[in-house]
Amino acid sequence: MAWLLVIVAGVLETGFAVCLKLSHGFTRLWPTIAFCAFALGSFGLLTMSLKKLDVGPAYAVWTGIGAAGTAIYGMVFLGDLVSTLKIVSISFVIIGVIGLQLSGAAH
Repeated sequence: MAWLLVIVAGVLETGFAVCLKLSHGFTRLWPTIAFCAFALGSFGLLTMSLKKLDVGPAYAVWTGIGAAGTAIYGMVFLGDLVSTLKIVSISFVIIGVIGLQLSGAAH
């Protein structure tokens, strides 16, 4: 269950990163509100998961999901540059996240 919280927190991290961009420096109301909601949810779930998981693997999985998710979202929906190197690099991040998740045993 703790790993599920980390995964959901990572997806919410993608949400807060995208909303941060869409807020244009916190000058747009709804993206700013969404940023706050996603950030609170993400940090809250990560905090709950750390009661059962080691901080290193959990944090790395959380940031990896957020980074890969944000990069993919940017390429698909925001017109970010798509390149073979970027796709290969995101694949390595995802492989690393899976490896860290498999290595992180609950207490």
